[in-house]
Amino acid sequence: MNQILRKSTLAAALAGGLAAVFALPATAETIRLRIASGHPAVNTYVNLMQNFFVPEVTKRVAEKTSHKIEFVEGYGGSMVKVADTLEGVQSGIIDIGGYCFCFEPSNLPMQAFQVMLPFSSMSSVTSVKVAREVYDKVPYMSEVFEKKFNQKLIALISDNGYNLTTTFDWNTVADLKGRKLAGAGLNLKWLEYAGAIPVQSSLPESYTAMQTGVYNGWIMFPSGVVNFKLYEVSPYYTETGFGAITWHGLTINKSRFDRLPKDVAAIILEVAREFEAKTGTVNDENYPKQIAQLKELGAKVKSAVPDSVRLDWANSLKDWPKEKAAELDKAGLPGTEVLTLALELYEKNGHKWPVRYQLK
Repeated sequence: MNQILRKSTLAAALAGGLAAVFALPATAETIRLRIASGHPAVNTYVNLMQNFFVPEVTKRVAEKTSHKIEFVEGYGGSMVKVADTLEGVQSGIIDIGGYCFCFEPSNLPMQAFQVMLPFSSMSSVTSVKVAREVYDKVPYMSEVFEKKFNQKLIALISDNGYNLTTTFDWNTVADLKGRKLAGAGLNLKWLEYAGAIPVQSSLPESYTAMQTGVYNGWIMFPSGVVNFKLYEVSPYYTETGFGAITWHGLTINKSRFDRLPKDVAAIILEVAREFEAKTGTVNDENYPKQIAQLKELGAKVKSAVPDSVRLDWANSLKDWPKEKAAELDKAGLPGTEVLTLALELYEKNGHKWPVRYQLK
């Protein structure tokens, strides 16, 4: 009887011990993630990576989980260059990267869809809202990152409104004919259709390029002109109103993401969506301040070009969205679907096009 009792007591103790083991929280980890961008921290979105995303993820992981997260940060090309960030995340050289899809025209052609609809809303909040709805409704837009490039898109990033900074004064679209003007990726088409000579470039080289006459202007949002001091070499800033464009993103290496503790992964996704929204609100808050700052710094700001100039420029581009959509469709991509959806979403959000693009 005593033997039976001892066995029962031992069995109960073992069962209790095992239950206690399984009830223990997962082993606490110190997680190190490398986060980078080819652009420097003066860029609004990189500034938000550095001063919002990184500290907020760090804080919430410490507060809400048993883990600790440490970020190794590299901005301004110290870890990856602007045109190499997608590959950097894909290969695992970095874990999280912020970059412009404009530098990946062959890898990510659909991600530049807002550029294919020039003279859209100048509101960054509207831009990122429209982009998010398109990404949510068209699965390809997010899936391409995972299926082809081993990374997960965790946030979209909006710039503030695109205008034109130049080394010379101009008043009509005809004044731009034959002038060498810079852009990035697909927005070069805005220049080409207006009769200018488009030059592919990137912000880190823009000051020297305009100073030495490599080109004479840039399609650029005001924050870029202020932060890179482009007003010193291109003092004419004209509010052409091309639109605020969401064609940057924040991605994380998928293999690394899949290995993260679930609670940490959830926090990263949560903060990333807040970061996404801030790229809209912060840019909209900063836009009028930066225009005022340009004036204070001596730039000759031409606010809101006449409707006739915008209409003339838009008319030069009126057939391009349809041609681009057909080209993408032919390549097996959802070109017409995405552009039609975006066009309608802008209108739903109150935008009126200078020229209503016809896509079918």
